[in-house]
Order: sequence, then C-alpha cells, then structure tokens
Amino acid sequence: MTMMGCFCADHTTIHCKIVFLDETELVHELQRTSAGQLLLDTVFKHLNLLETAYFGLRFLDQNGQTHWLDPNKKLSRQLRGDDLCTMYFGVKFYAADPCKLLEEITRYQFFLQIKQDILQGRLLVAFDLAAELGAFVLQSELGDFDPRRHGYGYVSEFRFLPNQSAELELRIAELHQTLIGQMPSQAELSYLDKVKWLEMYGVDLHPVLGEDHVEYFLGLTPSGIIVLRNKSTVGNYYWPRITKIYFKGRFFMLRVAGKSNDECTYGFETPSKCACKHLWKCCVEHHAFFRLVQVAPTSPDIFALGSRFR
Repeated sequence: MTMMGCFCADHTTIHCKIVFLDETELVHELQRTSAGQLLLDTVFKHLNLLETAYFGLRFLDQNGQTHWLDPNKKLSRQLRGDDLCTMYFGVKFYAADPCKLLEEITRYQFFLQIKQDILQGRLLVAFDLAAELGAFVLQSELGDFDPRRHGYGYVSEFRFLPNQSAELELRIAELHQTLIGQMPSQAELSYLDKVKWLEMYGVDLHPVLGEDHVEYFLGLTPSGIIVLRNKSTVGNYYWPRITKIYFKGRFFMLRVAGKSNDECTYGFETPSKCACKHLWKCCVEHHAFFRLVQVAPTSPDIFALGSRFR
C-alpha cells in the first residue's frame, strides 16, 4: 500500500479514491459530515455485494498506520491530510470456509483477496500448491487452454508469487491444460477449497514484543488469537476463552480463562500507541464477529431473490 493523505478541498466535501481487488478504481465525492457507512454502502452497491459483513475499506494515516474505516464515525473524524484520500477495498473478516459463502460474487472477491495475499507474501505456499493455484487462476482469467491463443511463455504475463520461477510457470501451464471444460466460477471455488486449509489462511498479523522483549506476531483468526515466534505458533487463545481485551498506552492485554476457569493475563508491547489501539480495535471486532453463529444479512429476506453472479 502506498501512503496517500486524505483531504477536504473546500472543507465541506471529501474525495475518496477506492482501489478494488481487481485493481480498478472508483472516485467518489461526499460530505465530510457523512458517516463511514455511506461510503461503504456506495462501494458495496458498486460491486453488487450482498454479503457485505466480511469486507471493509482500509487506509493509511499520516504516520503510516493502517486503519479500517469505521462505519459509525464521521469521515471528518477519521480522514486527515491533504488533497486526496486513497482507500483499499478488501476482506476484513475471512470466512472459515469461503466455499460456503452464499454468492458467487462474494467468493470471487475472496478469490481476488487471497491471490493478492499470496502475491504480496502474506500467505506462503509451497511449489506444488502454487502451481495448482496458478492453473486455477489461468482457468478463471483465460478459460480453456487453446494452443492458438496461448503460446510459449503466456503464463509469464501473470504474477502469482513474489519471486516466481520459469519452472513454476512451466508447471502451471501443464496443469492449466488439464482443466479444460471447467467454468471460471468452478476454478475459483477449487482455488478457495485449496487455500482454506493453509495454516495461515486469513490470519491478520500484528508485530509485538513479549514480556521477554522477544519479537512475536499476534495473529487474528476465525477461531481466536495465535502467537507466532519465528513463524511457529507458540500460543493459541480461542475467542470463547478470551474474557477481556484492553490496552494502556503501547501495551496490549489479553485476559484468558483456562480449562479450570482460572484467568491469566498476557501482555504485549506494540510499536506505538496508535498501533496498539489499532490492534485492540481489530481484536474487539474479530472477537464480536466470529462469536456470532451466523452473519446476519442486511434484511431478513435479502437472500430470498437467489444468488447473483458477477
């Protein structure tokens, strides 16, 4: 993400550039006094999304700290800076099983998000899986392999990994030829069915220091919070066991109930007060979201019209 400020040219309106997961953009002007939800609604309508609860808009403040747009706060309270506000649409809460999402268009946005996660190195995949996933991407983007259209090196036009090799591209091309007849939506579903089993799928990582001043990452997941050290999980706190989440200054605290209902408090130091508040807010939102048995639609009958397609 490149840092750009947020502004209001005439002090009454604000211009926001939204960058979508397919790299298309939308520029929208609205009142500074508008709540964040108004901008989110505009984005969801633009994408024809119904299962909106999984998604959000993130931006960087002037200190380079990431934030998710708060739907309940006025834009003027969240966006500072000058000239133009750039926001990035993306998955905020990863469904534990994205294959069970109701609409094809929702699954497609998850497909795009995870492609980005892999390309930007947030989600690591081994060679064989990377080749399979790459083939599904080609089937989604290009359809069936056709030697008249897909000549030598056609895979090189696509980027799948931060450092992809010619060997990987050759293997992807081979696997692409085995997918003839598979519809793009089925290729995307197969892609999601592969990645959902990865240990780090959907993990939102935040750098922290432990009480021993050792570097860790706290990872927010659909099931709880994991603690990582040197890419290995050394702690796992499930949402139902977490009884309190709070912070003081740069220190983030978790109170967790044990099996015998005795409570322990775990503390972590964050890079800044702003980073600490962001981590706390993300945790509170994840905690609330994933303890719901089911994500409620916007209205009781909203899915009664059937699934929409992209």
